[in-house]
Amino acid sequence: MGKLKTYQEQLQEIVEKGINAAEEQQKKLASKPFEYAEKFENDVREYSVATLRTRYYGYSESLFEQLRELNTRFGSFAADLVAKLEKEVVESADEVAEAADAVKESFEEPKPAAEETTTASA
Repeated sequence: MGKLKTYQEQLQEIVEKGINAAEEQQKKLASKPFEYAEKFENDVREYSVATLRTRYYGYSESLFEQLRELNTRFGSFAADLVAKLEKEVVESADEVAEAADAVKESFEEPKPAAEETTTASA
């Protein structure tokens, strides 16, 4: 019976240590939101609502100005790309037209000589 009592006490100690460790971790985790809230509360007290609004609008305007500048750059890049593509298309179209003219000329048949003599004697 003594051994069973010892096992029971050891088991209770292990469970007690587990409970204590879990409690400690829970307290650490639970304290984080409160720490952040306290820090936020202190930071907010340093600024008035008007100051916060001014800063917010300033950051917001800056962000949208940067986005507009990026859009302008993108538009310029796209315009350059389109111009290059159009130039290549025109050059290719000219080459195709020249090749078509050359093929057309090679297939044109000369007028028969009989027609020329008939027209000349008449």
